[in-house]
Amino acid sequence: MAPRPDRFSRLLALVPYFAARRGIALEQAAGDLGITPKQLTKDLELLFVCGLPGHFPDDLIDLQFEQGYVEVGFTAGMDRPLSLTGTEASTMLVALRALLDMPGAVDRAATRRAIAKIEQAVGASEKRLSVPTGGGGSDDGDDADNPTYATIREAVRSARALEIRYYSATRDSVTERVVDPIRLQTMDGNTYLEAWCRSSDGVRLFRFDRVETATLSDEPAAPPADAVAHPQSAILSDNPDLPSAEIEIDPEELWLLDYYLVEPLEPVENRPDPQAPLRARLVYGSADWLSRFLLGFGGRVRPVSDPEIADMVASTATAARSRYR
Repeated sequence: MAPRPDRFSRLLALVPYFAARRGIALEQAAGDLGITPKQLTKDLELLFVCGLPGHFPDDLIDLQFEQGYVEVGFTAGMDRPLSLTGTEASTMLVALRALLDMPGAVDRAATRRAIAKIEQAVGASEKRLSVPTGGGGSDDGDDADNPTYATIREAVRSARALEIRYYSATRDSVTERVVDPIRLQTMDGNTYLEAWCRSSDGVRLFRFDRVETATLSDEPAAPPADAVAHPQSAILSDNPDLPSAEIEIDPEELWLLDYYLVEPLEPVENRPDPQAPLRARLVYGSADWLSRFLLGFGGRVRPVSDPEIADMVASTATAARSRYR
């Protein structure tokens, strides 16, 4: 069976990747490429039978494995990465500029350097690529040199525990915690640190702009394996630091209890009136997401605890209808 398109593209990138990083650890390479060590091993085994026309032993790509490290002996001429197409470059530039607009998501200086390199590599200006510049890329952002954000990113990169002072908006309180970083997430213009919170004994999402201070610990990060393997959703989760809303669910939409993290506030079975709406609690990541979620049910799922949310949903629906007039 022929390799899938995504695997084929990855195979084309592997040889120049290893040629530029001689003696890199297999596990580190797998992490860089976004695959498992087992998948990478299979890819490398396939590359052993690839090479120049003729397929004599000296024509095949040569790779050496020694004690978990990989080194390329013969590249068969595949020394440089494939060039970006105009479409690929445009997509990457848009994504990088979007990341610049998200507080703490990336190292802003490094991201701007990457943007410049991509533009130079494709030999085209932003105008020719028709790439919207947006608001990202400015040096004027409040987080441009934010040491707290830099410390959080370093904790993730170096896999070290982190001591933080964190403001919880739902509790209106500041707590001190020691957390084991897992990964970064972005959602609706906000950046979150996903980490194992030792005091809560569970995975939590910490919004960057609510972390008041962050200090690297000498301890290595040690989150449970299950927590690392299952990313926490920044949209629907049981994280107590995220806001929640009380909603009413009409009987025909009760199926969503099986698909979303919605907590019923009354018994679901054997209700006095099975046709009455069910009250429940929904945790959400942002007001914009909640508005879109509720609108998708056409009024059959409604907010009941917060008039501001109800007004926002109504305003969004009115604006949407006006576009069809």
